Amino acid sequence: MLNTFDPPRALNESTVILDFLEDIAAKSTHRSLFPPSTDPYAKALVRFQSDHISRTLVPVFYRYLQAQDPEAQISQGKEFHAAIQSLVELFERAEREVGGTGLWVEGGDLGWADVVVAPWIFRATNVLKHYRGFEMPRGTKFEAWLGRLFEHPAFKKTCSDEALYLDSYERYAFNRPNTSQVANAINSGRGLP
Repeated sequence: MLNTFDPPRALNESTVILDFLEDIAAKSTHRSLFPPSTDPYAKALVRFQSDHISRTLVPVFYRYLQAQDPEAQISQGKEFHAAIQSLVELFERAEREVGGTGLWVEGGDLGWADVVVAPWIFRATNVLKHYRGFEMPRGTKFEAWLGRLFEHPAFKKTCSDEALYLDSYERYAFNRPNTSQVANAINSGRGLP
């Protein structure tokens, strides 16, 4: 899509950009990352998943990474693990109630929650592992979902390499002052900007 506006327009924040692209795709390709509009309950369950990722999983990712005290690191590591487990429970709920959503279902299509959480789950496997020794939860279904997610062609085409993530997140891992608005918000106990 060519930006022909003067002055040029831009968007920031990944979920806002994703929502924008979803609207474009709905008009141009008639494809969606959401369940069909004929199943509003399934779509609502995906919104629960996405809300949990944005409100819980992402902030605790940063709190964990920025924690400097070993006891705080242990506590935040447990909280991050619990946030992942809660997401798994939301995936399992959707599986029970509507047959599942996204890649959680073997043979399923890439879904909204998969796309929203993929960068954070991937960063957990390298950034949090490297700087905090974090180990992903275990479980056959979870590990199969991770495999489908990380091997999905769209994920592979849009993911940076691990070295870039380690370099980019080093400043958070050592909680350097004024690293970013996100770091400042976490350190002051405010919500993410």
